[in-house]
Amino acid sequence: MEDLHPSAAAVVSEPRACCAQNSAPSGRVARDEQDGRPSVERIQPFVQRFNGTITGRDRASMLGHRPVTVWLTGLSGAGKSTIAFRLERELMSMGHACYVLDGDNVRHGLTSDLSFSKEDRRENIRRVAHVAQLMNDAGLIVIAALISPMFEDRAMARGIIGTDSFVETYVSASANDCAKRDPKGLYAKAQAGTITSFTGVTAPYEPPPNPDLLIDTTTLTEADSVSRVLDHLSQHFLLQR
Repeated sequence: MEDLHPSAAAVVSEPRACCAQNSAPSGRVARDEQDGRPSVERIQPFVQRFNGTITGRDRASMLGHRPVTVWLTGLSGAGKSTIAFRLERELMSMGHACYVLDGDNVRHGLTSDLSFSKEDRRENIRRVAHVAQLMNDAGLIVIAALISPMFEDRAMARGIIGTDSFVETYVSASANDCAKRDPKGLYAKAQAGTITSFTGVTAPYEPPPNPDLLIDTTTLTEADSVSRVLDHLSQHFLLQR
């Protein structure tokens, strides 16, 4: 639901270098390869990465699951946030540590300096993906609910987080269906020009051609949508206690 606000001029800050991942975990490529940014070692050779003694297997054994990021993508109003927070509640009730990174919420702090230009949307996704990856390293299940309209940006997120820990979930609904659900009339405002760069009206959305999960909210109920995600997680990430 990041499109809820009129676009504003971006506040440009100096790009922050990312730590290199010289020996990346399975599915994750080196930071300077997937990020399009130079590794921190190239800029500041004295900065080193230190590894702790707790392994991913240790955390998985304690928490009862392998860490994963469920990346919900789709138009504004498709149902991403609704699914995300209900999924979080279901997982918590099962005893799993998890957290939702919602597209609107992160713009109140983590990405509050960014506009809705194509470049800033990409930076928004890059930052959220890095936070999700850190949370996964801590052993959490992350549910990221962002419009993330461009294929290449979602591919970047997958590269940062790691293919083996990334579940691209397309929350599908047409712009017409989303406009009918929208209580604030945002689609009408976008068509009238009040809101600019609104995905699905004045900005493009590229549907995932081969998502890991497809959730069609025009045919599935909220409960059924969440159950479909839970089924996938149970098969691939949740451990038998």
